[in-house]
Amino acid sequence: MVMKTKNASKRTAKKKAGVRLIESISPTVVEINRRREWRFDLPLITFIEGKLPDGKKFREKTKIENISSTGAYFCLDAGVVVGSKLHLLIDLPKKLGDGRKHRLTIAGVAIRLEKPETKGKRQGVAVEFKSEGEILPIES
Repeated sequence: MVMKTKNASKRTAKKKAGVRLIESISPTVVEINRRREWRFDLPLITFIEGKLPDGKKFREKTKIENISSTGAYFCLDAGVVVGSKLHLLIDLPKKLGDGRKHRLTIAGVAIRLEKPETKGKRQGVAVEFKSEGEILPIES
């Protein structure tokens, strides 16, 4: 568990040249990281497959924002809901496969959604992995 604190600050009320400073005291802020695993910011190209709430299948190309051994975070245009079963196909860098392309395939469930971006309909999706991943070569 990681804890960060910020010191309390004080300002007294004063009037000077039309500016009024208001006395305020900010309490100590404690941030706790509840994640069990390290997250890595790896912008990996990924295909997400699944079903929408209406039963229609979808496949969407996106980029993972971060990943750990237990889950990942990315944005989608598709309107998935919490509990949606998703299958991730993550393209791995050639450096990891002796110059050959490989893909990690892994299943997961959407456990958290964030509001769509204001300018578009892309929605932040947090997925918890529900299976062991498998690394397969990509046929050229």
